[in-house]
Amino acid sequence: MPRAALPTLLLPLLGLAAATVADCPSSAWVQFKDSCYIFLQEAIKVESIEDIRNQCTDHGADMISIHNEEENAFILNTFKKQWKGPDDILLGMFYDTDDASFKWFDSSNMTFDKWEDHGDAEDLVDTCGFLHTKTGEWKKGNCEVSSVEGTLCKAANNHILTSTLVIASTVILTVLGAIIWYLYKRNSDSGFTTVFSTTPQSPYDDDCVLVVAEENEYAVRFD
Repeated sequence: MPRAALPTLLLPLLGLAAATVADCPSSAWVQFKDSCYIFLQEAIKVESIEDIRNQCTDHGADMISIHNEEENAFILNTFKKQWKGPDDILLGMFYDTDDASFKWFDSSNMTFDKWEDHGDAEDLVDTCGFLHTKTGEWKKGNCEVSSVEGTLCKAANNHILTSTLVIASTVILTVLGAIIWYLYKRNSDSGFTTVFSTTPQSPYDDDCVLVVAEENEYAVRFD
């Protein structure tokens, strides 16, 4: 195999490994920076907020968390262009009465909010956040909804692509195997294996033996 042929052969495999790690699992997901998003357009009956979360965890994700204006605008824009859903979508947050603050279900830090300009209710027990898909503003509402018309989920790439990392590892091992096989074949073709030959070798080559024989014949005649 020509030396230039091996890198050419390995490039598609390396490209596959890189793509496997970087991309979301399917075209149903939308990627924004280091996260993947999906809107599950399925109406479900709800007994508790966990029923909604399970829709996401079954896909290796969790309910949506939003951490800056850019991400909030991305979600709003995607609803306008691609996703079809109701005006209000449940955010993956809840009110923690122990800390008297809102928290994300995915345990990420609450670094951003976009609450609409309304006075807070006095009692925030069982309060969740909702995203208004027309304005991008958030509003507070009761977590005990009876049904939802769709679930918005989010997962970081390194979380959702665990299974594809296994595929990438397999590709890398295949590449390494190809390199080892190539080096072995190249050394075999260059005669490297003759070093291990068991055929006895004479300390003299044919020319040396002929010269010795002629010298012996001359010495006999001289005598």
